[in-house]
Amino acid sequence: MTSVDLSRTVLRAVRRAVDDGELRVEPPERVVVTTPGGGGWGDYATNVALQLARPAGQPALRVAEILRPRLIGLDGIDDVLVTGPGFLNIRLRDTVSVDLVHDILRRGTRYGFVDVPQGSQGSQGFRSGPPASPAPLPLPLHSPGDVRSLVVMDVVARLLRAQGVVVRTRCLDSSVAPSLADQWGVRVDGYGAAGSDTPDLGALSSPPCSLQPRPCSGDPLFLGIDAGRWALLHPAPHDAVRLTGDHLVQRESNPLFRVRYAHARARAVLRNGSELGLAPRPGATGVADAALLAVLADHPRVLRRAAETRAPDRLTRHLVAVADAALPFLVTVLPRGDEKPSAAHRARLALAEAAGAVLAGGLSLLGIDAPDHL
Repeated sequence: MTSVDLSRTVLRAVRRAVDDGELRVEPPERVVVTTPGGGGWGDYATNVALQLARPAGQPALRVAEILRPRLIGLDGIDDVLVTGPGFLNIRLRDTVSVDLVHDILRRGTRYGFVDVPQGSQGSQGFRSGPPASPAPLPLPLHSPGDVRSLVVMDVVARLLRAQGVVVRTRCLDSSVAPSLADQWGVRVDGYGAAGSDTPDLGALSSPPCSLQPRPCSGDPLFLGIDAGRWALLHPAPHDAVRLTGDHLVQRESNPLFRVRYAHARARAVLRNGSELGLAPRPGATGVADAALLAVLADHPRVLRRAAETRAPDRLTRHLVAVADAALPFLVTVLPRGDEKPSAAHRARLALAEAAGAVLAGGLSLLGIDAPDHL
């Protein structure tokens, strides 16, 4: 269950309490759920009872006690504890996290991808259900000839293809040498103004998507392809690109280093686990891993939103969040000292492998290498 799913579940509980007359309040449009703070209980927490207390004319603790029994047992919720002035702390069933890890390990780096082409229909290039024809029309993506636009177009195309959308890319500047695209690993299907090789726009529900991020002032090639791509993609399209050597430093202040280091650490613990005779096996980890599970569960939604909004920076920020949740977890994976290997260690190895797969898959979509050693 993702935080979005849980938010909807809590909102349904609020609406049922209102329908039954236990709460006299207008249900909110959405409910915010977050991971508990340091030392907090459970996998998620929400302040919805405090939010509703004043309009309901009841103490927040009373509102929380009304909602608590309506949540327990719903959609994978194992238990709910009321803490502080009325916070609802929610613990999910272990089976939920086990199923998530199973799914990631089954899909590998393609976790979050849509395997069946969905065509190019709809305002965002998506459609629900099977394709209307066996050969859906491609969604045209156009860009100017500067390096940032080309790289952004390339990654947007990768994200859309990962969601089952057929895409055709075009650089509108015919003077751009194909060698520039080759140098940056960019796939361009055509150059110059759209011609006869472009599908009939009358058959498409939306016109070509023109990707024009703010050009960078300078040549990012001195950073190398991996760090250069990150420098071009990490800022939002309207923000300026910062071309400095900071993208190359191997320390925590560098987001790209944290992402690649987290992947390398995940691979390292798997190798070390193998030397101890431990094989990954999804199960209860026995540690506080809610933050990592939450961001892994959110990965498919992030990929879809990044594709829909044509915003690769959503994926870069998400990968940083995965790395920041994974790094403290990875130090808990293997037995320490005289500790004997157990089912919990195998479960932690499985979760570490899942985190590594998500990081590798995300970096691949950005066109960036995910090294096993760093």
